[in-house]
Amino acid sequence: MASQGRRGGVSLPDRSGHSKNEQSSIISKISQSQLVSRGKQAAGDAAFVTKKLLKSTGKAAWIAGTTFLILVVPLIIEMDREQQLNELELQQASLLGTPSVGPPPQK
Repeated sequence: MASQGRRGGVSLPDRSGHSKNEQSSIISKISQSQLVSRGKQAAGDAAFVTKKLLKSTGKAAWIAGTTFLILVVPLIIEMDREQQLNELELQQASLLGTPSVGPPPQK
């Protein structure tokens, strides 16, 4: 069995006139071309800008988050306490039978 050749495969004829050195020199010419070097430079610049953008966005998110926690959250808590106090006073006033504070009577 091991002596049998491959089955079902198609083998292509060898290219005449092209040696390994010629093919590798073409690849090296392409990889050293100005277009490839500009592409590499553009990719490097894009990576640098993306890194800077993500870093500055992270800093801005940190500043916004801490500012919200320090300034806005206590304000929300205090407004909620004030609302609860107003509701409690209104409930006590209705239970005690005192008239609710409203607009003055019209003449």
